[in-house]
Amino acid sequence: MRRYLFVAIMAASLSVHIGAAAQDKGNEAKAEEYAERYGLLVSKLGADGVGIETVLNNWAAVAPDDVRMLTGRFSYYFAKSQRTEVVQKDRKKFMGSAPVLALKDSTGNDVNYFQEVFYDDSLYTLSMKCLDRAIRLDSDRLDLRFLKAAALVAYEKESPDMALAYLEKLADENVLVGGKWKYPGMEVSDTLFCDLIQEYCYTFFNIGSPVSYSAFYSLSEKMLGYYPDAVVFMDNMGSYYLVAEEDYKTAQKYYGKVLKKSPDDYTAIKNSVLIARKQKNTKQERKYLQKLVEVSTGQEKLAAQARLKVL
Repeated sequence: MRRYLFVAIMAASLSVHIGAAAQDKGNEAKAEEYAERYGLLVSKLGADGVGIETVLNNWAAVAPDDVRMLTGRFSYYFAKSQRTEVVQKDRKKFMGSAPVLALKDSTGNDVNYFQEVFYDDSLYTLSMKCLDRAIRLDSDRLDLRFLKAAALVAYEKESPDMALAYLEKLADENVLVGGKWKYPGMEVSDTLFCDLIQEYCYTFFNIGSPVSYSAFYSLSEKMLGYYPDAVVFMDNMGSYYLVAEEDYKTAQKYYGKVLKKSPDDYTAIKNSVLIARKQKNTKQERKYLQKLVEVSTGQEKLAAQARLKVL
């Protein structure tokens, strides 16, 4: 009796596992079908197009932990959370961009209008929850980490405090667990990581607000601490002091360090010309103009040559 009971239990267990395996395979096939349908809809209608939410809901029903589905949900709600308005601002640039419309008031003063994106907080929060879950499920995916950073930058606009904190923490994690990252379609290396961080440094600098300049400085300083020979972050430090602080002496100090390591660095040479010109130091300007002629092309090279002749 016991023998037959044991055989019966094993048979029941086996039938359950076979059924679950078949169901899993069926769900996998459905997930792939939804993934393909989702990609097609997005290519034609955008991230929040008609019918996309239905596809994502059906996809989630068969594959709730599919990272592709979760990032799709993120994109859907993130896009849904946005609205764009044209707003008046008393400045020449906003978020690094020129006004979409410039008028004059009755006194002849400029009145500038800019496109600004506003967010519905509840939808934005929902989008980030989807992305955070995707990151938890595949924490080694570097592209997901930087996707979150991009969303934070977009949401915070001229005050990227959360974005800075997130990127600095990511830089710390990169050093602590170096080599663990995955990036679909790309080979991960220190060079790639630095290049990706530099994209955000550039974004902070381009935003051009006091808070974003501070973020630009902090993130560049953090990376320079980990990669002391990375001239791109030395250039960043020079650019911060040149533009944000107008401290030409300190800026030139950093550019000098850059040129010792990389004598043909375009940014350091170009900005050294500007510093010399601002300081009315003809000797220094001539020195860096000669270097600029060597590393530039086209109109810039011709202009540098013409300037040299005048000096």
